[in-house]
Amino acid sequence: MQFELPFGPQRRSSPLAQREDWLRVGSRQVKLLLVPNRRARRYVLRLRPDGAARVAIPRGGSVTEARRFAERNSAWLEKQLIRQATLRAGPTPWTVGTEILFRGERVRVEAAADDPFGSVCLGSERLRVKDPSGDLRREIEWHLWRLAARELSARVIELSEQHLVSIQRVSVRNQRSRWGSCSRRGTISLNWRLIQAPEFVRDYIILHELAHVKEMNHSRRFWDEVARLCPEFARAEIWINQNAAVLNR
Repeated sequence: MQFELPFGPQRRSSPLAQREDWLRVGSRQVKLLLVPNRRARRYVLRLRPDGAARVAIPRGGSVTEARRFAERNSAWLEKQLIRQATLRAGPTPWTVGTEILFRGERVRVEAAADDPFGSVCLGSERLRVKDPSGDLRREIEWHLWRLAARELSARVIELSEQHLVSIQRVSVRNQRSRWGSCSRRGTISLNWRLIQAPEFVRDYIILHELAHVKEMNHSRRFWDEVARLCPEFARAEIWINQNAAVLNR
């Protein structure tokens, strides 16, 4: 997990030494390591496995700017700390009565009234399970994955044709840290968990990746293309920021 800042050359008079400090992140104090790295081309912020934040300082950089860089990205650090804590805790079980996100709504897992020994319902979806009284997470996730593979693939093709964007292939995967990606060969990969998001968020992620077909970066031109394809993308970004934990539950 890391965050980078492009860096231009500066002059400094003497070598820097590694320093330790503390950074306020949300409601907690996080150890901050400011580490000079002559090979680094930019400031790079990482969250270490032990929960400390580390900023690599490029040649010509300064401790002061490194700390400012960490402070400016404290919101990013907070999200990574939440994600880290969730991964350590492990996935929570899904049983009858558990509420999960499905198509942007919280839906309760229910035992099928007419088949109490082998089926559960999730909104309009019904699936057979081995043991309705046990942990249903794996079976429900597999069902949602198959559903996502069918629906998301069809929507990518529909939107690519609508916006005249040529793609080579669509893949629905179990990505752990991103909603989607686009390869230089034109393969759009989407996270199956998008089936848990509202339709406007799913469309935004797809359009975001279609924009990458033209611009394989996050430059101003890329974001101009995103705004052209999806004028209300900011609304989707807000939902994503508020529900990032869906990726790590």
